[in-house]
Amino acid sequence: MSQPSPTVADLFRRAQAIHRENPNISYKEIKAQLVSEFKGQPFPSLDRLAIPEQDARAPEEDWSAGLPLVRRGIQFQDWKEIANGIVLSLEQTENYERQRGPLTTRDEWHDRTVGIEDPLKKGVGKWMPEDLMKLAERNVKK
Repeated sequence: MSQPSPTVADLFRRAQAIHRENPNISYKEIKAQLVSEFKGQPFPSLDRLAIPEQDARAPEEDWSAGLPLVRRGIQFQDWKEIANGIVLSLEQTENYERQRGPLTTRDEWHDRTVGIEDPLKKGVGKWMPEDLMKLAERNVKK
């Protein structure tokens, strides 16, 4: 029976777990451990090349930094290249959190609502029926 192929998100979660288990481990050692654990397994699919839960930890430009390397690794079926990309994304995400704190403590530069918040409220107020608006407001208060 063949093993199911891991997703890119599975690989990222495994890299995080390795780093949590041993915080003093180097990124180079994490790469080596990922390669040794996944070598011989089916490669991830290119249609799920994302790490969705990371969007809450750091801006997309940080957590997605290694995805081109992961993609190339999948295309050339090279676990070392995949591990390089996974660890690059992990390193970027952790560096962001270490330097700026969690994404919930946003600075103005990383606040994605800057410039669109007022037009959004205006547009929703103009086009959303009043009864739906009241329903939405009630659900937010709960």
